[in-house]
Amino acid sequence: MSKELLDHALELLAPLGPLRSRRMFGGWGIYVEDHFIAIIAFDQLFLKADDVTLPRFEAAGCRRFEYEREGKVAGLRYFCPPEETLESPALMRPWAQLALEAALRARQKPAKSPTKRPTQRQAKAKSPATPAVTPSGRKR
Repeated sequence: MSKELLDHALELLAPLGPLRSRRMFGGWGIYVEDHFIAIIAFDQLFLKADDVTLPRFEAAGCRRFEYEREGKVAGLRYFCPPEETLESPALMRPWAQLALEAALRARQKPAKSPTKRPTQRQAKAKSPATPAVTPSGRKR
């Protein structure tokens, strides 16, 4: 993976705001502030997509980020931007903005947590206290 490609990608994405990059997966991850918006892998830039932006990337014929895992092809919701956008920050801007919007939406989704049944102690603590005497006046 070339440092030149990383530098070029950072230049193209700079209009979005403060950028930082981090080594990962044998490539690079690119962030705008704390929002993960792009991956550089296999000597390609891939931008983040979600349910909202996916149709735009597909309509433009953008290639999805795919890799082999356990003998099968797996993919992530990251797509190469159209080829002509790699020429200037102005051409990249609308596609980079889609990636940033997808990252912002991903941050708004509540984290999925496994559903756990309360322990007997937790259930007892949450249930209202039962009176020691029944309404008829008898002790339990």
